[in-house]
Amino acid sequence: MTPELTVLALGAILQMVQIAIAGAVMNKDVGRDWNTGARDREPDFSPLTGRLRRAVNNMFESLALFTIAVLVITLSEQSSGVTEVAAWIWLLARLLYFPAYGLGLSPWRSIVWAIGTIATLVILGVSLF
Repeated sequence: MTPELTVLALGAILQMVQIAIAGAVMNKDVGRDWNTGARDREPDFSPLTGRLRRAVNNMFESLALFTIAVLVITLSEQSSGVTEVAAWIWLLARLLYFPAYGLGLSPWRSIVWAIGTIATLVILGVSLF
């Protein structure tokens, strides 16, 4: 398995951990009954829960784009030191993004997001050029 695929697998695990954390915090806001119910109406969440839910959604978006980059670089057999480092930078950025967003750390949240996005673009760039 390439290092990029290893990072992709770790990214999926990170996504699951973030979902679990956001869900646990949400349970404190609205209770388990709402969380396990039909969810017909959106309750008022605390600012922390709202930020964590948005961070989880952002991870879905980032993971989708990172997955494309990793698949392209792997299937084209263009893995290199540059793409390996970029993949690990992406994972580190995503690891830092969740608490930065949850704690409302501005502008750090945006800076960390940009670093992860640039890392994904580097992988795609290597595959194209």
